[in-house]
Amino acid sequence: MTRPSEGNGAPRGPGEGGRPPLPDALYEAGLPVDMLTDEQRLVLSELTEEELAVLLDIKSRLDAVEPEVQAHGEIAGGALF
Repeated sequence: MTRPSEGNGAPRGPGEGGRPPLPDALYEAGLPVDMLTDEQRLVLSELTEEELAVLLDIKSRLDAVEPEVQAHGEIAGGALF
């Protein structure tokens, strides 16, 4: 997933005709940020460096077990999920 263009790069809030800019690391981690509401994007745009690191660590751990979860979904026909 790549970061969409933010125009001139100036941050804009939800009520200002634009979407809050997000850290590049969220796009690089493959988080589905394009599906978030402006309010959710605002929360993510205000994360501290430490909070962002925790979020990315959790995403990494979830990704590490993803194939196993997908296999269970395929075996069970998705009935468990």
